[in-house]
Amino acid sequence: MIVFVLAAVGVLADYFLKLASERANSAQSQWFWLGLTVYALMAGGWVYVMRHLSFSQIGIVYSVSSILLLMLVGTLVLKETLHLSEMLGAVMAVGALLLLARLN
Repeated sequence: MIVFVLAAVGVLADYFLKLASERANSAQSQWFWLGLTVYALMAGGWVYVMRHLSFSQIGIVYSVSSILLLMLVGTLVLKETLHLSEMLGAVMAVGALLLLARLN
């Protein structure tokens, strides 16, 4: 569950960086510095998680969570269009997560 929360925080930081990328001076934007700060604060959570889970478990849960949350933000907030291949990729990512849960 903590890995999912960290993924959500990472997506929030990604969203801030997306907002910064739309500015002429991206690296001087308040959104850039906010995104950078959120990423830095995540480090404490990662240290805690890495004590309790294997690197491969963290990688799978974080990757799938990030994929799904980024797709959600992209479609609902940024009004981006999802293509069939992206939806299929999301289904496969969830399948990987279910496979991991079943085998552990």
